[in-house]
Amino acid sequence: MPAERAGYTVHMFVVDVSRSMGNPHMLELADGSIQEITNLEWALKYVKLKIQDMIYNARKTDKCGVIIFGTEETKNLVNDRHGGYDNVVEYIPICTPNAGTLAKLDRLQPSSTYGDPIDGLIVATETQQEELQKKKTWSRKVSLITDGQNIIELEDWEATANKLSILDVSFLVIGVDFDSDDPEYEYQEPEKSNIKSHNEKFWHEFVSKVEGANIGTLGLAILDISKPFIKEVRTVPMASVLRIGDVEGNPDQAIEISVTTTKCTAISRPKSFKKFAVRVKEGTKDEEEIHIDPDGTRKVIYAQLKAQSYYYIDPDQEDEEADDEDDDKEKTMKKEVDEEGDTDMAEEDEEKDKSYQVEKENLIRGFKYGTAYVPCPDGSFPRLETKKGIDIIGFFDAKKFRRELSMSEIQYVWGDKDSPLQQVALSSIARGMATKGVMAIARWITRDGMDAKMGVLSPCLFEKVDCLLWAQMPFADDVRKYTFPSLERLVTKTGKVLTEHPCLPTEEQCEAMDNFVEAMDLMRADKDPETGKHIEWHTPIQSYNPALHRVKQAMFHCSVVNDLVTDPLDPPHPDLLKYFEPPKKVLKRSRDAVDDLVNKLKVKEIVKKPKKARKDEHAHAANEDEEPLLLAPKPSSLFQSQLSIKDEDHSGTAAESTSSSAKPKPELKVKKEDDGSETEDDSDDDLQGPQAIKAAPSKASTSNSNPLPTPARSLSPRAHSISQSGLQNPSMDVDTDIDPQRDPDRVVGRTKPLEDFRKTIQDPSSVPSTKVKAIKDIGDVILGIALAPFASRREEELKDCLKEMRRAALEEDEIDLWNEFIQNLKDECLFSAPGNKEFWSAVKRTGRGLITSTEARRLGAKSDVGDDQALEFLK
Repeated sequence: MPAERAGYTVHMFVVDVSRSMGNPHMLELADGSIQEITNLEWALKYVKLKIQDMIYNARKTDKCGVIIFGTEETKNLVNDRHGGYDNVVEYIPICTPNAGTLAKLDRLQPSSTYGDPIDGLIVATETQQEELQKKKTWSRKVSLITDGQNIIELEDWEATANKLSILDVSFLVIGVDFDSDDPEYEYQEPEKSNIKSHNEKFWHEFVSKVEGANIGTLGLAILDISKPFIKEVRTVPMASVLRIGDVEGNPDQAIEISVTTTKCTAISRPKSFKKFAVRVKEGTKDEEEIHIDPDGTRKVIYAQLKAQSYYYIDPDQEDEEADDEDDDKEKTMKKEVDEEGDTDMAEEDEEKDKSYQVEKENLIRGFKYGTAYVPCPDGSFPRLETKKGIDIIGFFDAKKFRRELSMSEIQYVWGDKDSPLQQVALSSIARGMATKGVMAIARWITRDGMDAKMGVLSPCLFEKVDCLLWAQMPFADDVRKYTFPSLERLVTKTGKVLTEHPCLPTEEQCEAMDNFVEAMDLMRADKDPETGKHIEWHTPIQSYNPALHRVKQAMFHCSVVNDLVTDPLDPPHPDLLKYFEPPKKVLKRSRDAVDDLVNKLKVKEIVKKPKKARKDEHAHAANEDEEPLLLAPKPSSLFQSQLSIKDEDHSGTAAESTSSSAKPKPELKVKKEDDGSETEDDSDDDLQGPQAIKAAPSKASTSNSNPLPTPARSLSPRAHSISQSGLQNPSMDVDTDIDPQRDPDRVVGRTKPLEDFRKTIQDPSSVPSTKVKAIKDIGDVILGIALAPFASRREEELKDCLKEMRRAALEEDEIDLWNEFIQNLKDECLFSAPGNKEFWSAVKRTGRGLITSTEARRLGAKSDVGDDQALEFLK
């Protein structure tokens, strides 16, 4: 079916309300029960669902009208002008439908007479022609709903069919209980009358004379409405310009092509829901407002809720930050009010001091930067001067395109339809890109002064026309790169590479997983009904979003039925549930592979056990997220015990040197095994250091308990570690390799940063992610030491660290990481408080600035920094 123009359509419904339409019809509900309704009620359900679709789309150019025939009265424009055409009424004039349209349809009742459907069809066509005589581009639709029990005047019916074809009317006949051979809804009426049989044959012949007309049964038509579908519509073409090169600065070597853009795909989103509440009488708190209809019916008045914003300065925050006015923050308190503007103020809001309220006119826009808000009044940043058009920046290999980065709807880029020369030029570019297998990076600006969008252009070659496809892509700053540890190898804290571990898969386990994946293959899980060949089971174009279509179905159903209890919502359409369950053949085929995988992986169900209750606390179930996965950082219990146990064989222990007010010594921590035995947890692999241990302060350290932030490295690591841990007995066995100034999540410490960094980088077992982690950590350590007091003591050491970090960044292709770090170091040293201008001067003398593209190219890497930019950086 060719795409139709969205909106700009007049749909006429010709509804039979004759006496026979009052006959009962047994309708099966979703719960299996039977509901008795009339044929007219069933027919109006279809009409209301179609009108509800127009209301749902909310297009002012989507109009409809309702013509009823078989009425006792006559009221239509053809009768007014020429007479005749009795028992036909223009019930709803052509207009944009709303909720009142549906309510008016509910008031229709079967009449006590009969009418001619051909008369109703002619009246609908003439009424539609009267509305669209000056709107040549609008589409015309006519749907006739009847039970086929009327007497039809067959004189000159071919002229009516010919007129529908001339006017290009999309005509549809829907019959109540007409025969249907459709496999989705097969129906044959058991005791059909002769007149209905003849009328049904007539309508089949009539439809065959009208181009593009169709006929169907009412049950299938209602089922088809609930069926999810992708609607193809024609989009509005937008004129633009495609440019290659600098058209203004170097026009001789630039190309400019006039193009037209249209949408290829469009996102469909669920409708947003509005909030309503019972309206309260003015001057009262909870008394409902009641409306009494003329017939005495009492109705509660509901009003739509809307949001209003009130701005206050937090008084508590103002008191805490009175010395720093730039850190004052504002918070927004939202209230919900109805259409009349009545505010339901909470008691606590009423008591709020009005002196803290701020008018919206006194506010300025601010952006969050870190933990602070930066005020940015309007006009602070001039907008980028942009020119409408699509500028091609460069080309790249199509194989390197990352489809997961596509973040928008797809659009066509065509050559100007009024200029064959422009079409040939665009076709040449598209064919050249397809031949070379490349795609283009382009910048799109919809109109002058608008923000630019970056994206890619891909060639698309149709049978008779060539074009380009546009997809928006994120900017480089919007893409975050995350590194994760290897899933194939494990390295302990001591650098030991593990080849066997419960978290490392074996070859047998990998083979079992491969067999399971192959058994679940869906590419040959279905069969083509025509050819019988195996085809893929899941087709994306036939996969629908239940959150969109099911909600839409529920909204439509609630709007057309009077009682949800007697007429509940129908079950979802089978197409919506098609891919909810995998095919049974695939499940059966993969059963053996699943059993083998479970055995090889030793999969067992873990039952959560409550923790042991402590005093007055209640037991909690173990949380899987709180348990360490593998080699989690934790202090050694043996090391803790050494800090707390009194040594009987030596004098002057830590316990003896503490004051009388010191806290009690911690007891020896032990690890309880599964068999109930208790052992000391003395794993060397998990040893992290004493950073989490709080030992009792010694008398010798009480006078200077806070050492300088960046002390020079001690010549005696053993003495340094002992002084940090609070031990005074030098004979106590303490791990001297522990760095007390290394953060738990870093591989480089502040005591020996260069030694830690070289050890990690030169370790043959270090994975690339570990080396990148070391480069980031040593940068943080350099920055922290350089900005701390007495940094001049370690200036030479820091320069050596910079040298090694820059060399590693080049070898590991982390040039962007180095350039970002050195820029940050310069800014912090020169422009922050207190900064360190002397250190930056020393860095400039070494010449270790930005890594340029020339320097990176020697090692096969890339850099966006030019030589001139690097020289300017070190000035």
